[in-house]
Amino acid sequence: MKRVLRALGNLKCGEKALGISLLCAATTILLPAQTFTTLHSFDNTDGTAVGAGLLEALDGNLYGTTGAGGTNKQGTVYKLTPTGSLTTEYNFCAPLACSDGAYPQGALTQGSDGTLCGTTSEGGTGSGGTFFKITLGGTLTTLYSFCSQSGCADGFSPEAALLQAPNGDFYGTTYGGGSNGNYGTVFKITPSGSLTTLHSFCSEAACADGYGPIAPLVQSPDGNIYGTTLLGGTCAVAAGCGTLFKITPEGALITLHTFCVQGYPRCPDGSDPTALVQAADGDLYGTTEEGGAYGGPYGAGTVYKITPSGTLTTLHSFDGTDGDVPDGLVQANDGNFYGTTNIGGLGGSKSQGIGTIFEMTPSGALTSLYSFCLEHGCPDGNNANGIIQSTNGDFYGTAYLGGSSGNGTAFSLSVGLPAFVRAQPSYGSVGQVVKLWGHVAGATRVTFDGTPTTFAVVSSSEITTTVPAGARSGAVQVVTPSGTLSGNVSFTVLP
Repeated sequence: MKRVLRALGNLKCGEKALGISLLCAATTILLPAQTFTTLHSFDNTDGTAVGAGLLEALDGNLYGTTGAGGTNKQGTVYKLTPTGSLTTEYNFCAPLACSDGAYPQGALTQGSDGTLCGTTSEGGTGSGGTFFKITLGGTLTTLYSFCSQSGCADGFSPEAALLQAPNGDFYGTTYGGGSNGNYGTVFKITPSGSLTTLHSFCSEAACADGYGPIAPLVQSPDGNIYGTTLLGGTCAVAAGCGTLFKITPEGALITLHTFCVQGYPRCPDGSDPTALVQAADGDLYGTTEEGGAYGGPYGAGTVYKITPSGTLTTLHSFDGTDGDVPDGLVQANDGNFYGTTNIGGLGGSKSQGIGTIFEMTPSGALTSLYSFCLEHGCPDGNNANGIIQSTNGDFYGTAYLGGSSGNGTAFSLSVGLPAFVRAQPSYGSVGQVVKLWGHVAGATRVTFDGTPTTFAVVSSSEITTTVPAGARSGAVQVVTPSGTLSGNVSFTVLP
């Protein structure tokens, strides 16, 4: 079942089979203190194939992409209010031959200038996808077309959200292309669209450095960038089981871990890794789609942590009843991790489950919070794509399928966590400009680990401030008429 769904995930133009919803059962595992809400059901005219997660922007709204559907059937960019009002901001493939791109697969990133940046997996003048920016008002500019170089040495089919580093440049990956063939790349691109290929995968014998990256990159306060490849590495499988790598902003890559090093097919350390998250304790946490100690011959996936030096610990192995095919994590302001599984759940046979939302402590104790497809037809959605935590404390996410029209949903889950402020970036040196956003209307005081600083209230959801002299690493706090808001992660003051 899992491999069928993963194969369906590679289809374009809304070709996924909607009959999966027939497997759902009318059972709930939602605890009394939690509230799940289906905010929007996509109907194809406003998008379908909702394969990317959401972004909370500085204006307090949520933004996302659909991989297909819309006016031109090639995907959309949309805005969603926290209460569920959706506006289509852009329909791809507007010009002839889709020079603006088609089929966006990754989530959006808000740049330091306030515009949203993203990629499409196809289209553009090179037909290998595009890098674009779009204003909050819906004006889109195509800045780069992939596969513009001979042999697609610059890569093609970018499928993951972009990372903007403190230097202002964006970092990302392409699933294919590169100077070594069709194995993918890591690239750097300026806000104006000047691209540099930092690494072409399969540069080592037998693709020991991995290939096929599809997950977003993360940057640590040490300046290095971390990511995963879906395939490759030195495990005993011809195609490989995926890697976790570290790369400098200049492009020097080191493979920190090859998955399935403990034996195929069980792979107790996991295989097919997805997205990483930089945690408050300095370690990286992530998920693998397959492998682990349970769940049939291929495993149902794992949650792991890995130190920046490469020591990996498997924290949880899914067994199907608690989910199957996990899809990334977010660390919430209570210190715990939250995530989704693409299938599994319902507390019974994993062949019936169509995804879950779960909570996990840093030590690996996992609790299933919600199972999708609680009613016939799956009006709440199925095949979830990960979640984010909004500054109001609630979680928001999308589901690829389900909803009233079967084209996917956007949803929220409240578990009673408090509101907070988010810092962009979450680390910096004294004097560096930092943006804080959340429900900051009427703010009267901003501190970095207790050290006050000057600030300007840009809007009811945004503050601009600077790291003050004498500040130490710790909590950023904003005093408002409704109470004191703390940062969701500790702010790191760099030398």
